[in-house]
Amino acid sequence: MIIVPIKEGENIERALKKFKRKFEKTGAVREMRSRKNFEKPSVKKRVALQKAIYVQQLRLKEEQ
Repeated sequence: MIIVPIKEGENIERALKKFKRKFEKTGAVREMRSRKNFEKPSVKKRVALQKAIYVQQLRLKEEQ
C-alpha cells in the first residue's frame, strides 16, 4: 500500500503528484501490461538480443 503523508496546508495537487511518482516507481502498471499477454521465454530472449545489438550499433556510431 502506498502512503503519502500530507502536511498541514499542503496542496492536494502536490500530494497527488507524489502519489503518482511513488506508484510509477513500484512498476505495477508495467508488470500488469507484461502479464496481460504471455510471451514465450525464447521470444523474450530474441527481443532482448535485438535491443542489445541496436544499442551497441548506436554507441559505435557515436564513437565515430
